[in-house]
Amino acid sequence: MKAAILLPVLAGRDAVGNDALAMVRLLRERGIDTRVFCDAAHGVDEAAHRPDELPDFAGGADDLVIYHFSVGWPVALDVLRRVRGFRVVRYHNITPPAFFAGTSRIYETACARGRAEIPEVARLGCELYLGASRYNLDELVEHGAPAARGAVLAPFHRIGELLDAEADLGLLDELCDGTRNVLMVGRIAPNKGHPELVDAFAAYVDGYGDPARLLIVGKSDPGLAAYGEAIRARIAQHRLGERVWWLESVNEAQLKAAYLASHAFVTLSRHEGFCVPLVEAMALGVPVVAHGSSAIPETVGDGGLVWDDVDPWLYAASLARLGADAPFRNGLRAAARERYERAYAADVLRERFFALLEPAL
Repeated sequence: MKAAILLPVLAGRDAVGNDALAMVRLLRERGIDTRVFCDAAHGVDEAAHRPDELPDFAGGADDLVIYHFSVGWPVALDVLRRVRGFRVVRYHNITPPAFFAGTSRIYETACARGRAEIPEVARLGCELYLGASRYNLDELVEHGAPAARGAVLAPFHRIGELLDAEADLGLLDELCDGTRNVLMVGRIAPNKGHPELVDAFAAYVDGYGDPARLLIVGKSDPGLAAYGEAIRARIAQHRLGERVWWLESVNEAQLKAAYLASHAFVTLSRHEGFCVPLVEAMALGVPVVAHGSSAIPETVGDGGLVWDDVDPWLYAASLARLGADAPFRNGLRAAARERYERAYAADVLRERFFALLEPAL
């Protein structure tokens, strides 16, 4: 038996890339000859092979092919139709193009093309459709994937490494200056709800008067510069000035410091297929307050405060409660850590991964 991991681009420090590389490692630990097939790879040590070589390597009836579906990529459709073994579609979700309308025609078009492939992928009749969340799986089933062949597996991640990492002591000292830190981690993209986050933070500052700082951690994309400008305009509108810190391209030590120094993790993201930073916050003891869009309620479960409304004063009041009520805050942190250990710890994900692949293995 051979196994192939198929995806357009394999990137280091990327949620899809982390998930794919973990599967490679686990399959190899089981003694299975496993290779990655993609158009490009960067920031990783893993050797990459051309997608058109996959059928010759792992195209037989006893082989395993796992396709990580997160963008439109017709190449994968062709490969999955050619191979004859146990085919897995690992769906990470594709952002609806409407979020990019008026911000980036390139992203809007790319997302539209990707979502147009969802019915094609769903109707391939693959042996397993594996959603990173129930939200993702339901989308595949709605487009024709057989429900009986569907399952949910949360993404593999690097939270264990983050828990073990040394924090950047310089940044930690800088942030632990008596100011209450509110943290958001995620790509700077229109579906992430940063302007609404700024509104909520402004309401907290105006309504409760605590010394507070908003930490926005995430990579900016030159192709989405208009969105970044919209966030800065909202910051200026609220006269928040130096209360908002942007931390771009942080390393693991800096990310650890940002989590350890933060009093709450807040997101008003409007579309998520899973959202790994929520689980990072839960594992590291940072109380979560989130807007309950898309997969977020499923990911958080009972490990945080999740609100359907986007009223900024609701989030401001939540932050005030977390700051003032230690038993409530500590109970929320304990519930979050328990959820992490029960649902997202590495050994839990590993066991479920192999259980789902048992028909092939």
